[in-house]
Amino acid sequence: MKKFKKVFAVTLAVVMAFTFVACGSSSNSVIDDQAAVRGLDEGVGEIYIDDEAIALAGSAASSQAALDACQAVFALMNQERVARGLAALAWSNALTNAAQVRASEITTTFSHTRPNGSDFWTVDSSCQYGENLAKKYQSADSVYTAWMNSPTHAANIMDGGYKTVGIAICQTEDGSWYWAQEFGY
Repeated sequence: MKKFKKVFAVTLAVVMAFTFVACGSSSNSVIDDQAAVRGLDEGVGEIYIDDEAIALAGSAASSQAALDACQAVFALMNQERVARGLAALAWSNALTNAAQVRASEITTTFSHTRPNGSDFWTVDSSCQYGENLAKKYQSADSVYTAWMNSPTHAANIMDGGYKTVGIAICQTEDGSWYWAQEFGY
């Protein structure tokens, strides 16, 4: 009986360890290695600002944990940019509002195309030029690591041309986090 308890305890500890190590890396959480970039000439002369969507996103309540996680990703990103000789990005409230809209939208349609079929940057074409999305990562470290392990997402984060960023999370009823990171010049 004593040997059985020991084997059971060791097995349980191993299962728990693998559960915690794998957190954030299940097949449902994998980033698809597709980031979005809007060309400098794309949409020139066309101004899109989805005021209704931005107003709804602005009224959405975000948990303190989600807000803290967005700030933590912002800090991690800027630490690495500075370490690589790039300028730190400035936080943009306009991009954060657009990110909140996009984070909400991707809970139903996980794509760089909006649920209405328009491009991601039509939330606010005055400032959106790049976008990273992720789903079901529950910490700043896990989503940042996943983005940096993806060449296209890392390129958006480390692109020396971007000057501003906004990050938002939409939490679904089951507690899952959907992330949007919007970049601007």
